[in-house]
Amino acid sequence: MTHDSAGPEAASRFLQIVGSPWPRLAFLLFLLAGAATLLATQGAPEVDTLRDRVAATGPWAPLLFTVGYALGTVLLVPGVLLTAAAGALFGVVGGSVVVLVGATVGAVASFLLGRLLGRPAVERLVGGRLQRLDRFLARRGLVAVIGLRLVPLVPFALLNYGSGVTAVRLRDYALGSAIGMIPGIVAYTAVGGSLTDPTSPQFLLAVAGLAALTLTGAAAARRARRRDTRAAPAAEGAGQ
Repeated sequence: MTHDSAGPEAASRFLQIVGSPWPRLAFLLFLLAGAATLLATQGAPEVDTLRDRVAATGPWAPLLFTVGYALGTVLLVPGVLLTAAAGALFGVVGGSVVVLVGATVGAVASFLLGRLLGRPAVERLVGGRLQRLDRFLARRGLVAVIGLRLVPLVPFALLNYGSGVTAVRLRDYALGSAIGMIPGIVAYTAVGGSLTDPTSPQFLLAVAGLAALTLTGAAAARRARRRDTRAAPAAEGAGQ
């Protein structure tokens, strides 16, 4: 093994480990055990109490949350609960900013890691969806990334790693991700920030926005599958 290949191979092994279900399950159990211990010893804190504790830490709380969110993105940890928690702790505006920065940093780090690993390693993670992603991103670049973030045809983490081995430029990917994630981030932080009042207009509007994004994504995915189904016979006929 050459020195040049040692880095990508080590990163590939690391990605396989953190991408497998057992380490993520262990991490989840660790978090649940910690939460259960806190609840047993201190009781369930109210949202206002949590906000007061966050405010008491000064500027470090948003920074630590941002770093943790970025790391969780690289490790394939689902960010829905973290995004809602950001809304509860920092409010809709502050939570949206914190999550947007953390998610963008994490997406870019995953993109660069995917580019470092190379196509064979990422294909093992992404599977057959990589060719479809290639075709889509090759058309428009920045606009395509924004569309995939607004209407998620590909899961968030798989898009991060898969895009790293496509032709899309890092600048287009970072900017497109940041722009495309804004509606979903605002909606989830609004849900988290209004959980104590589920009948409030903010909560109802946030849920309606999430439902609209979900339905739009489902409809777009269905259309994409139909196009692929129709294109497959034509491609086979052209190859004969």
